Amino acid sequence: MSYSVGSQPSAPGPQVILHGGAGATLKSKGAVQPLRESLHRIVNKIYDHLLQGMPALEAVVMGCQMLEDDPQFNAGTGAVLQSDGQVRLSAALMDGRTQTFSGVINAQRVQYPIKLAQFLQTQNDRVIADVGTVELARELHIPLYNPITPKRLHEWVNECKDGALMNLVSEMGTIGVVVRDTQGHLAAGTSTGGKGGERIGRVSDSAMPAGTYANDCAAISCTGIGEDIINECLAARIVVRVTDGMTLAEAFERSLAECAQRGRDLGAIGLDAHGNIAWGNTTEIILAAYCSNNVIGDTLPTA
Repeated sequence: MSYSVGSQPSAPGPQVILHGGAGATLKSKGAVQPLRESLHRIVNKIYDHLLQGMPALEAVVMGCQMLEDDPQFNAGTGAVLQSDGQVRLSAALMDGRTQTFSGVINAQRVQYPIKLAQFLQTQNDRVIADVGTVELARELHIPLYNPITPKRLHEWVNECKDGALMNLVSEMGTIGVVVRDTQGHLAAGTSTGGKGGERIGRVSDSAMPAGTYANDCAAISCTGIGEDIINECLAARIVVRVTDGMTLAEAFERSLAECAQRGRDLGAIGLDAHGNIAWGNTTEIILAAYCSNNVIGDTLPTA
């Protein structure tokens, strides 16, 4: 299996990189331009708020919410359905300054699972699952919300007819945001609807340190096949390598090469404390956009 790694050098001011999933080449005709417009719009808004002094953790939450609201992606509104026709959402948030992780697993009938993860940053119990997420949303007076879109329901019905629910895969996937603010603090967040068609109770990597991890040296968000990311503990592995002295680019190169050797299907985005940006994938593409020094770039296909 081959892999690809890219990077951007550090620059003055804040930096942001986000992703909308990783996987096979986009099949839908005309799919690239709407994705590019959405990713650029969101990354530009995050960057503008960072320039105005927004803290890294707050900027990550804002960016994740915008992506959760976009039905092009498999997170929040428009997330894929599981084997029983329900949407269960998972999200995680990590503050690199305090090295604090929080997350929710298989939350139902919420619009922004990343907001639940944000609240849990300040709690003694910082990872909540299933029924606990319902109680938490009620405690926070968050109204019930139905994230199922007609498109996703149609996909699920067609998969049921084909008898191949365990292979329901969307072109666009998990979303993630990684930020370095004007104070040099790092944060990362990830949100997902899962693989689609999975058995009830399956847990995604997104709400684990395997898929989302940050300290004061580096911050990472992953996407792809969750089980592969968990097997590699990819986000934490890259962060530890940077902490131990590798450059961000070197850590991505070493880690993605190992993943490719083991046939993993995944991708990752990241930032380090110096403002270097990196991304990598063993899949055909990773849907990512970044902004540094007021310049926006992306990893999307040109055609």
